[in-house]
Amino acid sequence: MSFPDGLLLVDKPAGPTSYDIIRWIKPKLGGAKIGHAGTLDPLASGLLIVLIGKATKRQDDVMGSDKIYRCRLKFGVRTDTGDVTGRTLETSAAPAPESERVWRVISGFAGDHMQTPPMYSALKQKGVPLYKLARQGKTVERQPRPVAIRWIEPLDASGDEASFRVRCSSGTYIRSLVEDIGAAVGGGATMSALTREAIGSFTIDRATPGDRLRQLDADALAQTVLPLEAAFA
Repeated sequence: MSFPDGLLLVDKPAGPTSYDIIRWIKPKLGGAKIGHAGTLDPLASGLLIVLIGKATKRQDDVMGSDKIYRCRLKFGVRTDTGDVTGRTLETSAAPAPESERVWRVISGFAGDHMQTPPMYSALKQKGVPLYKLARQGKTVERQPRPVAIRWIEPLDASGDEASFRVRCSSGTYIRSLVEDIGAAVGGGATMSALTREAIGSFTIDRATPGDRLRQLDADALAQTVLPLEAAFA
């Protein structure tokens, strides 16, 4: 069969990499080109947009869109990766911050910022992803970049944990935002969970669960593709 050009909206579970999702799908495409718009770390879950056929030429259009995330963080600890999968660098013996202070600090991050990309990211230097260099114990200079937090909404804060939702510009690293929040509250913080809920107008409620993709044959998979014309109408 000739696989349709378009977008496949995937609800990625925590655990597999974005490339794992591609590997599950690619053998069913009959040779059609495939790519994705925006890497999700193994820890992260949520919306991953897979581009098929001619849709791969629209990668920049999709990746340049705002994103919406739901994030959970843990106060009093810093790790080398910026999330709970990493090696602990520092812990704080200070009492858990008061929830009112946490809410005030998180809300205060709305607006424009300069943000330094983390070493554990897919950003490339001389063609090599930074996370590969970080795994080799290397650190390279990264230039701060402008990012925009369109809005940020605290959801809860209790003890040494808190969660929030945020809409941000393309290129914003949530793990870096979490570390900045931890520094502002005092005692540090690291990300414990992350879900991407939307990329531009594409939302997670329209996505196919990633685990289900492995069970679909080529015909069934083709039925889940959002046609190119409809996606960019």
